[in-house]
Amino acid sequence: MTDLANFDETKVNWGMLEGIDHAWLSIMAVDDEAKIIDVLFKFAAKEQIVLHRHVAAFHTFVVRGEHRIYNLEGALTEVRPAGTYKASPASEVPHKEGGGDEDVIVLFSLRPYSNGAIYQVLDDNGEVASEMSFDDMKEMFEAA
Repeated sequence: MTDLANFDETKVNWGMLEGIDHAWLSIMAVDDEAKIIDVLFKFAAKEQIVLHRHVAAFHTFVVRGEHRIYNLEGALTEVRPAGTYKASPASEVPHKEGGGDEDVIVLFSLRPYSNGAIYQVLDDNGEVASEMSFDDMKEMFEAA
């Protein structure tokens, strides 16, 4: 088994998503046939990323740090320490995510449904401001 304490994030090619502060990503693999994308996300310590919802099923594994989940109002609702694995269905419930006392690194395995949508970024009124799809992430992967 790999020692998570020896994970070297400097060897990861981090990119940013336009308009999303406090978050970096590295798309690790795209499976066109199964429609699965594996991506490492890094969220800044003591920060919250933009309000969004997951409109695809996803699995997460916390590689380093503490993955924090916040509700619509910004209140902390869940803390997932390093080594935590969770499989979740798509959800209409909006939330924010962030790191604990240090940056958090989380492996997301994204599994969109037939329409290919993965994330919806929401504005201050809870309306959809933008959407990230399987094809969007595949294009990012191919361009990297």
